[in-house]
Amino acid sequence: MNRRQMLMAALPLVAAPSLVLAQAQPAALATQAEPRRDPYAPTEVAIRDDFEVGSIVVVSKDFFLYHVTAPGRAVRYGVAVGTAELVWKGRATVGRKTEWPSWTPTPAMIERNPGQYGKWADGMPGGPSNPLGARALYLYDAKGNDTAIRIHGTTEPNSIGRAVSNGCIRMRNEAVMALFEQVPIGTPVYVY
Repeated sequence: MNRRQMLMAALPLVAAPSLVLAQAQPAALATQAEPRRDPYAPTEVAIRDDFEVGSIVVVSKDFFLYHVTAPGRAVRYGVAVGTAELVWKGRATVGRKTEWPSWTPTPAMIERNPGQYGKWADGMPGGPSNPLGARALYLYDAKGNDTAIRIHGTTEPNSIGRAVSNGCIRMRNEAVMALFEQVPIGTPVYVY
């Protein structure tokens, strides 16, 4: 065997580790580059089948809102809810829907934090900087009274998954816009 034949025979042995590394490296890079799944992104899920189709169910402690789309099926959205002392629970219906709603803080909000809310005592017009975001669903009680609780968008999408609001249920703007299109006035809402 001459020198050339020996080099040709050895070449695959020398190149093999490089080929193995080259094949393994893209998979390792792909694993590192994969984005983490957003736990609050809209997701179709199973739900108890005793909720009526079309209803909205909010589980405050888990930071999820479920829009029941079929018996035992729902689209789950991440939400922000009221701080511990301000969590509203009960049954309501969607009594009004508004695109780019105006906002007026409640007297209790102004009393709790006059520096933040006092300047808006006469209201804030709707728009991209309004804290109610792009859409609002107004919740009414069984007697037809406004509960002052809203399911609405937010200018703070990073608040989703936390207890930070003054009692309302916040959704990302794109999520509340999708929900707004799907639910009519009179939709039952259950907040736990």
